[in-house]
Order: sequence, then structure tokens, then C-alpha cells
Amino acid sequence: MQTNQKSRSNKTVHMVTMGVLSAILLVGQLGLSFLPNIEPVSTLIIVYTLIYRKQVFPIIYTFVLLEGIIFGFGIWWSTYLYIWSILAIIVLIFQKIDSALLWSVISGAFGLVFGALCAIPYLISGGPGAAFAYWSAGIPYDILHCGGNFVLTLILYNPVLRLLKHLHAAQQNRQIN
Repeated sequence: MQTNQKSRSNKTVHMVTMGVLSAILLVGQLGLSFLPNIEPVSTLIIVYTLIYRKQVFPIIYTFVLLEGIIFGFGIWWSTYLYIWSILAIIVLIFQKIDSALLWSVISGAFGLVFGALCAIPYLISGGPGAAFAYWSAGIPYDILHCGGNFVLTLILYNPVLRLLKHLHAAQQNRQIN
């Protein structure tokens, strides 16, 4: 009986943790929304993926759902369904990297190609001309996104990674005891 309660308690803690991490993504993005394409989402997804591995996907999709509820479910929203997952997959591929500088470069590169990835639905719905027009109009914002991602990841990577490792270890110890 007590094992059942412990199991339910651990599942509850896990679900709450995933919800809080999703909310932090949203608050981080909204908190910096006054700056064009400067947000900590890429950095946080990198760190979340390094700590939680494949469990990051429910965090991402909860964040994307919240974005849709707040801003509406337009064509931009469909891009968020795959864009953040692409970043998580890249992190899973390179998860052995333990360098703030290299993750900053990857995060910056991701910011630079963000607009091109967002242009995919326009390629499907409007053809190459529509996709090129959408992408090329956003290049200045992609450059800002690149720089913002690089700087934020360089600054936040180590402290956020240490914090989440500590919290995750505490959660794992709680499950064992």
C-alpha cells in the first residue's frame, strides 16, 4: 500500500516538475517579448534536454499549447510544433558536449536558421516564392535571434544546468528513499 502511495507521489512530483518547466519557458519568452527575437527558450530547451532527455518533448508541447492559447493557433503555431523538437533532437545527438561555448554556438546557429524553418509551411501552402519572401523578410530578426541565443546561452547555460542537475538529483533521491 505504501509503495503505491510513493509511486503516485513520485508521478505527481514528476508531472508538476514538467508543468513548471513548461511554464518557465513561457514566462521566459513573455518576459523578454519586448526585445525582438531575444528569448531564453532555446537555452532552456538545450538544458532541459540534457537533464531530462526524451522527457523534454511533453515540456515542449505543453509550452507550445500554452503559446497557442495565448496568441492563437495560426500558421506560426504549427511551426512551433516541430521547431523546438528539432532543437531537442540536435541536443540529443550532441548530448556528450559539455561546453557552454559550443552550446552557445549551436543555440546561435539555431536562431539563425529559425526563420528558414518557419518558412516551411509557407513553402507548402504558397510555394517557393512565398517561403522565400517570408524567410528573407525575417533575416534581420534571425540575426538578432542568433546573437541573443548565443549570448543568453553563454551566460545562462552553466548556472541553469547546475541548478537543474541539483533539482533532478534531489528528485531522483526522493524516489529512491
